[in-house]
Amino acid sequence: MATERRLYVGPSLRRLRRDLGLTQADMAADLDVSASYVALLERNHRPLSAEVLLRLAQTYKIDMATLAGGGGADETARLQAVLKDPMFADIDLQSLETTDVATNFPGITEALLRLYTTYREEQLALADRGAESLATGSRSSDAPDPVAESRRFLAARRNCFPSLDDAAERLAEAVAGHDNLAGYLKARHGLRTRRLPSSVMVGSIRRLDQHRKEILLDDGLDTASQTFQLALQLAYLELRGEVDAVLAEGSFDTESGERLTRRALASYAAAAIIMPYAAFARAVEARRYDVEALARQFGASFEQTAHRLTTLQKPGHERVPFFFIRVDPAGNVSKRLDGAGFPFARHGGGCPLWSVHQVFKTPREIVTQWLELPDGQKFFSIARTVTAGGGAFGTPRVERAIALGCAAEHAGRLIYTRDQPGLGADTATPIGSPAACVTAPNAPPVRPRRSAARSCPTTSAGRAFPSAFRTAESGSPDCAAPKSFGKFLAPGGFKAARFRAVKRPRLTVGRRGGGPWDTFFESPVRA
Repeated sequence: MATERRLYVGPSLRRLRRDLGLTQADMAADLDVSASYVALLERNHRPLSAEVLLRLAQTYKIDMATLAGGGGADETARLQAVLKDPMFADIDLQSLETTDVATNFPGITEALLRLYTTYREEQLALADRGAESLATGSRSSDAPDPVAESRRFLAARRNCFPSLDDAAERLAEAVAGHDNLAGYLKARHGLRTRRLPSSVMVGSIRRLDQHRKEILLDDGLDTASQTFQLALQLAYLELRGEVDAVLAEGSFDTESGERLTRRALASYAAAAIIMPYAAFARAVEARRYDVEALARQFGASFEQTAHRLTTLQKPGHERVPFFFIRVDPAGNVSKRLDGAGFPFARHGGGCPLWSVHQVFKTPREIVTQWLELPDGQKFFSIARTVTAGGGAFGTPRVERAIALGCAAEHAGRLIYTRDQPGLGADTATPIGSPAACVTAPNAPPVRPRRSAARSCPTTSAGRAFPSAFRTAESGSPDCAAPKSFGKFLAPGGFKAARFRAVKRPRLTVGRRGGGPWDTFFESPVRA
């Protein structure tokens, strides 16, 4: 015979009573029970009976699921994810105990989650300062770094924002009732979509014309990029409150760092509209993380889909944790995201033995590789080239390579490890940092790459703009940087490690990790 499940709803019942402005005696009178019974219910000393639950729903006109539903399932999942940190490995933490804490003490649970997030941000900040000191051979400057601020904010939250995913999922359902994003924007906001030549757009790939009620797009964008830009505009219009709420969780020393993070979160929301979390999470398991197949299913580009895969860490609904990196032919890193514990070098590029630096020889072809780090950690990665720009004859194109990888223990869930006889973690290629790259056995000598020097266009005045090019497959080259970029280049803005001359008539600026504002999918354009 099935055992009856007892329902303890103390904290939820207490919040409901306080929200209604009632005392325990008032609620007891409404429910025709004693005040002492209400007190016992609120302290979880008594389970809530079905009869009393029905009285609550009828008396206060509430959904019974509010009290009898999840029981703090989201908070429990978040707390369990935090307690998986290696620092708690020696503590015997039972799943039932975690559930009890999250259910009975929601305030303490939220306090612990905030405390852990702050700890992660400070830990990453300390690592940044230590890496900079080692790279420069001196103590790091106390000047705040907006790029590092933004990256720490994202990394401390594992590049996953459930509240944005939930809001974007609801918005995607509303959009599904129309033909497409353009139809929804027309019906909901009265905005018409127009595509104009690059010469008319003057360096921008998207503009919002409030006067004419139009969204203007560069007609050189491919279909996936146009869809993303419309989703991004929709996120600015309807999810600004949700983005502000997430942003309020962080503490920024600079206005630039906050602006960069805001753009990153808006782009995250746009991707979540195109690839809603629940549907995308189901699809990745069904297709065994086949990036090309997923891209076609959701109408996204290869890079956008690979990037979205790094965000699937919603508590209770986690998928394979991935890391992501994007480089140019010179080895300069323009984007990196870590959800799999991969120790990216905080300065310079990557080891030239990694296939991401070699796929330029085989454009558009996916190359798989097992990797082994000097400390023995093993990972599996796929790499492929992607193209930015183009769209018309004579329009400049930018070739980059991206790599998507996961820890060896998760590799078996990927379609890319299927049918590889003789290839596995035992055949991993040893790789290391650019400063001390490990050479594979029997491999020809490889000259380590020099520290990454970031190339960028210049204005007529000779002022260099870091990475004005758009994200691969997400936009066209943009050599005229928007006016909003100016504040990032003011004194005290981004740090330039060094300047050096090259044969081509332009400047190169050495900076860590590449473009700060294409952290998520796109360079910012005016909202």
